[in-house]
Amino acid sequence: MPLKIKDAAKCKFDELSLGEIMLRLDPGEGRIRTAREFKAWEGGGEYNVARGLRKCFGLKTAVCTAFVDNEVGHLIEDFIMQGGVATDFILWKPDDGIGRSVRNGLNFTERGFGIRGAVGVPDRGNTAASKLQPGDFNWDKIFGELGIRWFHTGGIFAALSESTAAITVEAVKAANKHGTIVSYDLNYRPSLWKSIGGQAKAREVNCEIAKYVDVMIGNEEDFTASLGLEVEGLDHNITNIETEAFKKMIQKAVTVYPNFKVVATTLRRVITATKNDWSAICYMDGQLHESRKYAELEILDRVGGGDSFASGLIYGFLTTGDAAKAVNYGAAHGALAMTTPGDTSMATCKEVEKVMKGGSARVVR
Repeated sequence: MPLKIKDAAKCKFDELSLGEIMLRLDPGEGRIRTAREFKAWEGGGEYNVARGLRKCFGLKTAVCTAFVDNEVGHLIEDFIMQGGVATDFILWKPDDGIGRSVRNGLNFTERGFGIRGAVGVPDRGNTAASKLQPGDFNWDKIFGELGIRWFHTGGIFAALSESTAAITVEAVKAANKHGTIVSYDLNYRPSLWKSIGGQAKAREVNCEIAKYVDVMIGNEEDFTASLGLEVEGLDHNITNIETEAFKKMIQKAVTVYPNFKVVATTLRRVITATKNDWSAICYMDGQLHESRKYAELEILDRVGGGDSFASGLIYGFLTTGDAAKAVNYGAAHGALAMTTPGDTSMATCKEVEKVMKGGSARVVR
C-alpha cells in the first residue's frame, strides 16, 4: 500500500519534527575529561532529521521544541536558523537566572577513534523541552490549517519525562487525524526511561504511539525493548537481511500494527569506532528492500548517522514514493553524514546521489 502523502502545494511545510535540541560540546580529537576547549554544535535526534531534509535535500522543514530565553537558548536558535529549519514553533520559557526551574540541554560528545568508542555525556535534566506537555501546541492548526506532509518524532523525546510522553501521543494522534504521514524512531535508551517507570513504561508509551505510526524506524532490539515484540532465534548482532528471524520480527510487527506501512532500520557491524560495515533495509508491501552495502566505511563522527538515514529515507518517499530508492537515499546520506563532524549532515543531494550510484572518492576539481 503506497504512502498517501499530501500535495506539497497545499502544505506550508514538507516535514515537521517534535523533539529536544541540545547544545553539543565537542572536544574534537581529544577527551571530555581533559579538554581545554570545545567546539559548539547543535543536535537532537528528531531535529537532525528536519535539518538534513532542509540543508541537504532542500525541503521546507520546521521543529517543535522549547528553550529558555537566555543567551544559550538563542545560540542554539541561531544554529537552527543557519541550518534553514523554520523556528515558527519554538516555545520560549522565562529564565530564572540560575536554571533552578528550567534550563537548556547540553550534550558533551567524544567522537571515538579505533578501539576507543564514541562517548556521549548528556546534561539534559530539567530542560525546557522536557517540560513540554499536551496543549502547548495547537496541532489542529499546524496539521489541519497550515498543512504538514510528514511528521517525525521519536523514543528519545518521548522518554524525557511523563509530559513529553503525553505530548508525543497527542501529536501523533493529531497528525494521523489530519492525514499527515507519521514516522517514529524507537531509539530505545534504558537510561532515559529508568526514572519514569523503566521498560514497562517504555512499552506502555511506545505501544500507544505505535498505533498512529505509518513509518516505524528501529532495529530488532528496539522492537523487543520498546514494543515487547519477540521472536525465537533472533541474533541481535544480525548483519544479513536474509536471516529468517529478522523477517519474522518484521512480520510480527506489521501483524500487531497493521498501520505500519513501512518498517526500516540501519544495519551496522562495528569493526572499530572509525570503521563500520553499514547498510539499511526497508520493508513495504510485503517486500524487503536492501540498500547498497558500505563495507568498512571509514567514520569521522558516527553521531547522527541514524538520523541522516531517516532524513534520506523520508526524502526518498516524499519525492519518489519508491521504497527501494528511499532506503538507498537513507543509507547513502547516513554514510556521508558520518564522514564529517557534528550531529548534522554537511552533505548535498548531489553527493548523496553520486554515492548511491557507486561514485568514487576521487578528488572533485
